[in-house]
Amino acid sequence: MTTNNILSATKLCKNFGGLKAVNDAEIHVNTGSITGLIGPNGAGKTTLFNLLSNFIRPDQGEVIFDGEPIHHLRPYQIALQGCVRTFQVARVLSRLTVLENMLLAVQKQTGEDLIQLWFQQKQVKQEERENKERAMEILESVGLSAKAQDYAGALSGGQRKLLEMARAMMTHPKLILLDEPAAGVNPTLIGQICEHIMNWNRQGISFLIIEHNMDVIMSLCDRVWVLAEGTNLANGTPQEIQTNSEVLEAYLGE
Repeated sequence: MTTNNILSATKLCKNFGGLKAVNDAEIHVNTGSITGLIGPNGAGKTTLFNLLSNFIRPDQGEVIFDGEPIHHLRPYQIALQGCVRTFQVARVLSRLTVLENMLLAVQKQTGEDLIQLWFQQKQVKQEERENKERAMEILESVGLSAKAQDYAGALSGGQRKLLEMARAMMTHPKLILLDEPAAGVNPTLIGQICEHIMNWNRQGISFLIIEHNMDVIMSLCDRVWVLAEGTNLANGTPQEIQTNSEVLEAYLGE
């Protein structure tokens, strides 16, 4: 681990019965970077994401985020620290509007406390107004402002992915873990998603991305980690990974 790492995980292990889903794996994400995580199906990528965000607890190993251990924290506590994630299949609240989905992501609102809600009504209303303005600005940036009052369940698969990413932005994150943002998305929308990731990265947000679309990985990422059978196979720049013989054999089947 170096002082430039916003996320550093070492010696992570997770067994499901006799299956070693993640075996002594490590990954490091530099502050301000876009880092990729690739590997064949069943390599343990999503399990590793679940360990990093503590959706499942590791059998062994530690995860350090922004200089502090987080592997003992609950997922919502990790999100409060500034490390948030999306899912391979976008998770939206279908019966709430797009705008309501955005507003639910806001953390530490004064109105969440019943006493503060009663005695700080002016502040609560001001926060609600500011949160709505911020939500609409983000929705505008991802092309969803016209859908703000539509039910989230009416969105296409690609639009749901955009909403999930936009909702993550409402938390003022330091690091976003993206699980296959381009999966099942049409090529035009993939380009838009990549553009949003680059724009947010320029604003100082770090990213760790699982993705099977190699064009996305190679065009976005500063560094790429390769996982195979739950363990580290290689890591390097996109150019180094493209020419790595072990990666070509294990991941590309050559």
